[in-house]
Amino acid sequence: MDLSTICERYDERLSPGEYADVDASANGLQVGPGEASVDTVAFAVDAAGATIETAADRGADLLVVHHGLSWGGIDRVTGLSYDRIAPLIERDLALYAMHLPLDGHDELGNAAGVADVLGLEAREPFGEVGPVTIGQRGRASEPMSAAELASTLEANLDTGGEGVQYFDYGPESIEDVAIVTGGGADWLEEAIDAGVDAFVSGEGKQKVYHQARDAGVNVFLGGHYATETFGVRALQELAEEWDVETTYVDHPTGL
Repeated sequence: MDLSTICERYDERLSPGEYADVDASANGLQVGPGEASVDTVAFAVDAAGATIETAADRGADLLVVHHGLSWGGIDRVTGLSYDRIAPLIERDLALYAMHLPLDGHDELGNAAGVADVLGLEAREPFGEVGPVTIGQRGRASEPMSAAELASTLEANLDTGGEGVQYFDYGPESIEDVAIVTGGGADWLEEAIDAGVDAFVSGEGKQKVYHQARDAGVNVFLGGHYATETFGVRALQELAEEWDVETTYVDHPTGL
């Protein structure tokens, strides 16, 4: 399949233009020629030395990631930027990145994937960033305790053995859950204002402990990497539907 066709199909499904004013990521094709043939696509959460080299070693023509290399533009290709971009060019490996649009998509997004794991129903957008959202809110089909919710996350997240941290300061019976994956701790206040029983995110900040305790809400931190594997996995499934050979580069950070 042609590189431009794959990129156009992803762009059409994810609508990155809607996030252009609020997302620092240069969503879309970040490194690569205008036209190229793609036989194998690799998928990873992060564009980094380890994932780029692994994708190239597996013979991939395109690497699709959530966290790319261009954040607000690249002024100079030196140092770490050079070390990451050089092997992409030297080994004819194109790079496509999709950040916030892949967090908030109602079907393919990271929050949607976590909501699937928790079996949430009656879902609606959550986590406002200007005119768009990057998370989801829903109700559990059956009430859960904090320990049960944490256990479900641990069983389904690629945490790298780090487990799920949680603060059980909210209701003992959890039904209403809000999710913003990755570094979504700043949306805890929105979750509190919404009156949910629990808030699920990736990594926390010091203030999260006190906010959760003072507001009486359960908070679950599954890890930035672990909560953001779902989006690229969903994009991998799409590529397979297009009869493209795929490979997934799993590189958990434990964070």
